[in-house]
Amino acid sequence: MARHDHISSDAFAELVQRAIADLPSSYAKLMESIAVVVEEEPPKEVLEDLELEGEDELLGLYQGQSLADDSFFRPGGEAPPQISIYRGPILRLCETPEEVVQEVYDTVVHELGHHVGLDDDEMPY
Repeated sequence: MARHDHISSDAFAELVQRAIADLPSSYAKLMESIAVVVEEEPPKEVLEDLELEGEDELLGLYQGQSLADDSFFRPGGEAPPQISIYRGPILRLCETPEEVVQEVYDTVVHELGHHVGLDDDEMPY
């Protein structure tokens, strides 16, 4: 399997930006209140929490309250919602920069689904 570790962190971050720029406007609006961070690998404790076997099973993670659970009153000091994109697993899965953009796009859309309160089995794909 091809490995694309030659896509640098900076280049990967640009691909993430490209994927986000391609989002439909309704999604882009949601993104305004969400921080997107790129991390090398998913943290071990996250994999354990989700009961996943290996880091390659997790491409991204939504952290924060879903809009469905959101109330007008937020607990003080609560961090804004955040989507983490995991560079290592995505690069191990994809063979071209175009595939990376598509995978990041799909991952962001999936994590946005969690933001609006969808479960994995309710996602559009």
